[in-house]
Amino acid sequence: MTSHRPLIPSLLTLALVAALCAPAHAQSLTELVESARTYDTSWQSARAQLDAAARRADQARAGLLPSAALSSGISRSNVDVSRPAIENSGTTQTLGVNASQPLYRPANRINLQQGQRGVDVAQAQLDAATQDLLVRVSQAYFDVLAAQDTLTFVQAQKAAVSEQLASAKRNFEVGTTTVTDSREAQARYDLVIAQEIAAENDLRVKRLALDQLVGITGSKPQPLALPVQLPGVLPDNIATWVDTARDQQPGVRQAAIALEIARLETKKAETGHLPTVDLQAGYNITRNPNGTITSPGVNSRTNSASVGVALNLPLFAGFSVQNRIKETLALEEKATADLETTRRNVAQATRAAFYGVQSGQGQVQALEAAEASSQSALDANKLGYQVGVRINIDVLNAQSQLFQTKRDLAQARYNVLLGTLKLRQAAGTLTQQDIEAINALLLRP
Repeated sequence: MTSHRPLIPSLLTLALVAALCAPAHAQSLTELVESARTYDTSWQSARAQLDAAARRADQARAGLLPSAALSSGISRSNVDVSRPAIENSGTTQTLGVNASQPLYRPANRINLQQGQRGVDVAQAQLDAATQDLLVRVSQAYFDVLAAQDTLTFVQAQKAAVSEQLASAKRNFEVGTTTVTDSREAQARYDLVIAQEIAAENDLRVKRLALDQLVGITGSKPQPLALPVQLPGVLPDNIATWVDTARDQQPGVRQAAIALEIARLETKKAETGHLPTVDLQAGYNITRNPNGTITSPGVNSRTNSASVGVALNLPLFAGFSVQNRIKETLALEEKATADLETTRRNVAQATRAAFYGVQSGQGQVQALEAAEASSQSALDANKLGYQVGVRINIDVLNAQSQLFQTKRDLAQARYNVLLGTLKLRQAAGTLTQQDIEAINALLLRP
C-alpha cells in the first residue's frame, strides 16, 4: 500500500479568513449610495428636471393672474399745413400704466392643470432615476464582492494545488508514484495561475466601475457577514406584485399622467370656439410742451383713465380648431395604447424578477448542500490518495469542484440580494429602507 503525506489546509483556511475580514476603512452599501447621489449625473439630471417642471407650472399659473405694464415715450414731430398756413414743431411725451385681469380664459386654466401634471411626470422620472441609482450601485457593489471572492477562491485553490504538486514530486522522488501525478498537478497549477491573472484583472475592472459610479477612488465594499440569512420575498404572491407594479411603477405612472395630459390637451383644443373675457384698466398721461396743431405754443397735458371689459369671440379660423381637436383625439388614443403597453411590459418584468428571486433562493440552498458534499468528496479523495486507492487527479478534480461550488454559492447569494432589489424596482416600491435592510447583512468593521 502506497503512503503519502497528508495535505495541510492551513493556507486555504487563512485565505478564506482574510477574504471575510473587511478592512477598517471599507464602505458600507448605504455609504456608497449616498456618495453616488452627490456624484451621479443621471440622478442629478432628473432632479434638475423636476425643478424645471415646477417652475414651468408656475409660468402656467401666470395665465390666471393679472398683468400690468408701464409704458413711456417721447417723440418729435413737425407739422406743415398749406391751407390755412400753419406750421408747428413740437415734442410729445407719454406715460401710462395698463393692467389686465383674465376673467374667462378656459385654455389658461387647462394650461395650469397640464403644468401641474408635468410636475408629477418629473417626480415619477426622479423616482425611476432614484431606484435605478440604487440598483446600479448595488450591482457594482456586489460585482466587486463577487470578483473578490473569485480571486480569493482561486488563490486558495492555487495554494492547495501547490501543496498537491509538492507532494506528487516528493512521492515521485521516493518512487512511490509515477511521473504522471507530478505532471497532472503541474498542469492544474499552471491553469490556476492563468485563472488567478484573469481574476485579478476582473477585480481591478469591477473596482474601477464602482469608483466611477460613486465618485470615490479606491472604494472597498464591506463583505457579507457569514452565515448569511437571505431575506425572503414578501408577499409570496406574484399576483400582488404584478398588481402593485401596474399601479405604482414609475414608468406606468408617467404613462398614466401622459394620458391625463393628452385628455386635457383635447379639452384645451375645444376651447378654441369659446370666447375670452378680460378686465382691463389703464391710466395714461400725454404732454405737449410746445402745443399741438390746434393749439400751437400752448403747453398742454392730457390725463386719461379707463376701466372696461374686453370680449373676444372667435367666429371662423379656417377649420384650424376642428383639425386641432381631431389631432388631440388621435394623440389621446396613442397615450392610451402607450399606457397599456407599459403596463404589460412592467407586469412581464415583475413576473420575471419574482421567479428569478425564487429560482435564486433554490440555487442557494442547492449549492449549500453541494458545498458540503464537495467538501466531503475532497476529504474522501484525500484519504483515498493517502492509502493508495485514489490517484492525484482525483484529488485535483475534487479540489476544483469544491472551489467552483464555493464561487457559485457566493455569486448566487449576491444574485438573490440583487434580484430582490430588482423585483422591488420592477414593482416600483424600491426605497432607501430596502438598501438599509441589505446593509444590515454586511460584516461590521
